[in-house]
Amino acid sequence: MTTYLRSLASEFAKVFQTRLWWLLAIILVGYVGTAAGGIALAFAFAPEAMSAPGAGLPVGDALAPLVYSMASATGFVFPVILGAISVTSEVRHRTLTTTFTAIPRRGIVLAGKATVGLVMGAMLGVLAFVASVGLGALALGLGDIDTRLGESDIWAMIARGVLAMALWGFVGVGLGVMVPSQIGSIVAILAFTQFIEPLVRLAGGLIEPLGEVVKFLPGASGDALVGASFYTLMGGAGIELEWWQGALLLAGYGLLFLLIGRATFWRRDVT
Repeated sequence: MTTYLRSLASEFAKVFQTRLWWLLAIILVGYVGTAAGGIALAFAFAPEAMSAPGAGLPVGDALAPLVYSMASATGFVFPVILGAISVTSEVRHRTLTTTFTAIPRRGIVLAGKATVGLVMGAMLGVLAFVASVGLGALALGLGDIDTRLGESDIWAMIARGVLAMALWGFVGVGLGVMVPSQIGSIVAILAFTQFIEPLVRLAGGLIEPLGEVVKFLPGASGDALVGASFYTLMGGAGIELEWWQGALLLAGYGLLFLLIGRATFWRRDVT
């Protein structure tokens, strides 16, 4: 336990001694706040166009959770990147040798990085939901649309969203261990999350057999955990699982990546 706590303290120090975490946090807040506030404003000032028959967009009580969930639906890539870089930066700058020398039990080092990934993901999740709920609720209020902030269901959804962001941080650490190249891991993350999975989910919305498979993809499982996602309104498949199933599936992805990485890269000699 003492070794684990030393590793944990060391990993937190590595994160907070660089500018990356707060730069990502600032970009995340601006990104999801603009997305949530912009969509809410569109409904507030052009409700007829946004909720026209056949548009497939939400109205009334269904709108608020979808606006707030922009924090996780669009911001999940940030904790993934932070988690991956927490591993790959040590490979790139050749500091992993020093880490293994100070704490020779590699499993403990990996556990420390995974824990920090969860905590930092949750922290980014809190910031993201502060932005989406704050600006989103303000915009909804300007349009006399119910913000639903007095309902326990909304706060339960926000809590699940923070959990989802924490798990995304865990997934990022797993990806960093499995793909230790910093450029390679970031390219893989951006390619899959921003292009491959969105296209597959759109195809799943059109092809029913594919839709049954798509709901088990990482992004779809994250949406299921939160229980709301603006993405599904654009015709993408997803959110057929229960929230706890989405949580287990997303955690399973992170654990799978960690195990693959530990069995391959993490066992190699580091020079």
